[in-house]
Amino acid sequence: MDLTIDFGNTLTKAAVFSGSNMMYFKSFKQFSPTELSSIFKRFPEINKSIISSVVCHPAEINGFLGQHTHFLELNKNTPLPITNDYKTPQTLGKDRISAAVAGHSLHPGKNVLVIMAGTCITYDFVDEEGHYHGGAISPGIRMRLKALNHFTDHLPHVDPEMNAPLIGSTSESSILSGVINGTTTEVDGIIDKYQKNYKNLTVILSGGDTEYFDKKLKNNIFAVPNIVLLGLKYILDFNAS
Repeated sequence: MDLTIDFGNTLTKAAVFSGSNMMYFKSFKQFSPTELSSIFKRFPEINKSIISSVVCHPAEINGFLGQHTHFLELNKNTPLPITNDYKTPQTLGKDRISAAVAGHSLHPGKNVLVIMAGTCITYDFVDEEGHYHGGAISPGIRMRLKALNHFTDHLPHVDPEMNAPLIGSTSESSILSGVINGTTTEVDGIIDKYQKNYKNLTVILSGGDTEYFDKKLKNNIFAVPNIVLLGLKYILDFNAS
């Protein structure tokens, strides 16, 4: 069995795989050696593990995994099953390259655009030959809502809602209209530009805010939950082989 852990800016996510099947998934606000120990008590068959981290995490976790498994921590030098053509690989988010690996592995031989909707909205493109080119980073829905409140004197803080009106009749509904409808239009527009430049394009959508875009985009997409953890699994398998 394989364990993949993604230490993100907001949450830590962990998954256990048996072959290609995800047997366990959980997200944590705080992930400590205690949580790690409980996973191993439940799945003592874990023998390979990988971590991706964009934050500081307890060193004891690396030590435990190094002692009990074949352990890999993702960094800019980790061998990948795709070619990384990003000009500054040392600045590339580990979640972005992991998602790109998953997109290519799920749809080999196709041009793939992976869109992750979370704190930020990221766009990552892998061509049909397995070359990762990069993409774009845009503010996520909650970041846009927070910015409108933070950088103005009178606009209120508004929580996101699934269905935003086209025409807002209050400050709150006007903000929702601008942010939700505007962001959806942005994503559709970016997809349109890629489709004009790249034929045989597959679009994948993932991330915690997927629900705000799924079934609202005019373009066809594949929704893939937890794509970063899946990409880490493919990277772990590639290095194990």
